[in-house]
Amino acid sequence: MTITIFHNPRCTTSRTVLAALQDKGLAVTIVEYLKQPLDRVALRGLLGHLGVGPRAVLRRKEAVYEELGLDDPALTEDRLIDAMVAHPILIERPIVVTDKGARICRPATRLAEIL
Repeated sequence: MTITIFHNPRCTTSRTVLAALQDKGLAVTIVEYLKQPLDRVALRGLLGHLGVGPRAVLRRKEAVYEELGLDDPALTEDRLIDAMVAHPILIERPIVVTDKGARICRPATRLAEIL
């Protein structure tokens, strides 16, 4: 099985999910998306795997969310994607992609849905 985690090592939930994958002895590709930001094409692809629009993966707790006024319902998907590309901290984590699907693994128990 191919497994990729979009990971932020400073996030407790992200660390928990990564540890669960490693404890199972699974080979995991780790993408530290704050160090290796996604471009528009990759982000759109990830959203496609998740089957959601950009609002579903926005971290509303980040200060930049408020600063950019991203709660405005009139903002287009392209504008939201632009914001996430420019400020990857806005992307919810962890996101795990396997052969069985993709999930925002928050809470960490959602991982079981795609293993």
